[in-house]
Amino acid sequence: MKKQNVINLIKYHVERNENGFRNEAISIARYFDSTGDYQLAEYIMGLVAEANLYVPQASDFESDFLKSINVKISDPLNLPSEIASDIKGVINAVNHNIGINKFLFEGLPGSGKTEAAKHIARLLDRNLYYVDFDNLVDSKLGQTTKNITKVFSEINTIPHPEKTVVLFDEIDVIALDRVNSNDVREMGRVTSSILRELDRLTDLNKKIVVIATTNLFKNFDKALSRRFDAIINFNRYTQADLIEISESFLSSYIKNFKGISKNTRLFKKILRNADQLPYPGELKNVIKTSLAFSDINSNYDYLQRLYSNLVGNIEQTTIEELYQNGFTVREIEMLKGKSKSTVSRTLKAEGEVNE
Repeated sequence: MKKQNVINLIKYHVERNENGFRNEAISIARYFDSTGDYQLAEYIMGLVAEANLYVPQASDFESDFLKSINVKISDPLNLPSEIASDIKGVINAVNHNIGINKFLFEGLPGSGKTEAAKHIARLLDRNLYYVDFDNLVDSKLGQTTKNITKVFSEINTIPHPEKTVVLFDEIDVIALDRVNSNDVREMGRVTSSILRELDRLTDLNKKIVVIATTNLFKNFDKALSRRFDAIINFNRYTQADLIEISESFLSSYIKNFKGISKNTRLFKKILRNADQLPYPGELKNVIKTSLAFSDINSNYDYLQRLYSNLVGNIEQTTIEELYQNGFTVREIEMLKGKSKSTVSRTLKAEGEVNE
């Protein structure tokens, strides 16, 4: 502890700056904790709690590195049952209050990792902060490491740690494998700093929940992976899962568009004809833009656009190909914008057709 800490305490007391006094006291407690004097650190934290000092809300705490996210308004969370079960497990682990508080979500872009973090914060009734990597990562040699130390210092002084979730979204920006990095020394220092700071999440702040996400788990530093209490894989969507999720997106968005006819059967058939469906993040955008870009004078233009986006150019797809892929005459009418008689004549050589 430095003389300045004592001066700050007196200054904040005289100014009746309870927020400043509290943060300074927490900083002093962290110092004693880092020196191994855990009892004194906990005693100071206990005094702070007993004093019932004013604690600012999430909106009062933002900094250059930590930004708050509104979790009260969010899209429905559509996850396969296996992943949803793991998310419930995260919530249970936090509620058990036994120090399991660091989680890594890994999976492809659009698989729901960030949205899951938002829902966890909402269901736990906690404030959610994300680490702003635009400010954290610096081109100056060594500055990123200093910024990491600073952001963890801020995390350790967040008001009401038991009401906080901190999100390191796409942490691979600063945590890729040190061995495979182009700048081994600098990346090594950055990752080592993260390892050190995660290890220092002690009894002073064990109630803070830390969630990190990564799209590049195969390149993730293995030592850092071990710092997390649990790793949840978001790459567990079946085609049936994605079709079910897509149907919920359609139902949610189509009600905002007048003059568009909902055809769930054809919608799902188009999805089943796709070689590989994208994950929910991209699926949501494809469905939304197919509706938004559709011709207001055509009830089924959005389905034509959906087919082109997910299966192949509908203009270049023949009536015969559509029929061979299981589409009925009526469905081909809608997708090709042709009359029933035109479709039937084209398919005459194919024998009996499905209506």
